[in-house]
Amino acid sequence: MIKVGIIGAAGYTAGELMRILINHPWADIIFAQSESHAGEPIWKAHHDLIGETKLTFSADAPAGAVDVIFICSGHGKSKDYVHSLPADFDGKIIDLSNDFRLAKDAEDFVYGLPEAFRKEIKEAKRIANPGCFATSIQLALLPMAKADKLGEIHVTGITGSTGAGQKPSETTHFSWRANNMSIYKAFTHQHLGEVNETLKKLAPHYEGEMNFVPVRGDFPRGIMSSVYFDCDMSEEEAVELYKSYYKDEPFVNVVDFNPDLKMVVNTNKNVLYVKKYGKKLHVISMIDNLVKGASGQAVENMNLLFGLPENTGLNLKPSGF
Repeated sequence: MIKVGIIGAAGYTAGELMRILINHPWADIIFAQSESHAGEPIWKAHHDLIGETKLTFSADAPAGAVDVIFICSGHGKSKDYVHSLPADFDGKIIDLSNDFRLAKDAEDFVYGLPEAFRKEIKEAKRIANPGCFATSIQLALLPMAKADKLGEIHVTGITGSTGAGQKPSETTHFSWRANNMSIYKAFTHQHLGEVNETLKKLAPHYEGEMNFVPVRGDFPRGIMSSVYFDCDMSEEEAVELYKSYYKDEPFVNVVDFNPDLKMVVNTNKNVLYVKKYGKKLHVISMIDNLVKGASGQAVENMNLLFGLPENTGLNLKPSGF
């Protein structure tokens, strides 16, 4: 069994992580650390886990007792925690924050996008789990980047309210978010950095021309990214390129119809739809921001680190209608 510890276990991503790990055949959660909920049952913070586990939140995080630590703390806290670990800590780390994603901050962390860097992940000990928008956008672009066919890129992405985290704010509470939409961080979103770094690794001539407009959606979970760019390939050639690139990927599905978000909610799936309009290639990419965009992908990375089939414990069912 893989002994697991979780830091910052009271938030949305940690709750999703525990939902997956409780049913993972090779994982055993040893501790779920939360200073604010120490001593309380897990279900006090994650109500849907009532009856699923008898685990309680702990104030302590005995790193030496586990094989892998998932860090689900807020952005900016992970680096302090990693640097506080004992020098002899030999376990693996999967960080879900943005602290180690960029090359300038990476230290000894490997960027954990399996569809692009599976070989590097398998050989690593510390993984920087990608951001949710970054995952959705990159999956829409990897085949074209590998073919070195990218120029200026335009993206509109709509995300559910859980993407902003569990702590309530002016733009996340129900009375503001319901029946409402708004744009935020236009052209400046923090996930642009990691997307551009990946594309530059795969595409020698890519110069980072990406126009990204993120939108707050009036739903709790899921991301739809609408991506388009000039392309000299025919629609048939482009679709075949995507199908070929992803033919062995366990979670990526290239479809021939206009998809909807409920196809992926509560699953680790990515759905892609590729269509040509004149000179523009349009790619729709959909994921669940908490699963494929966070905790599900983190478990993918754990499976790769420990030599398990990548989809182990991730046969999650969509919510349907």
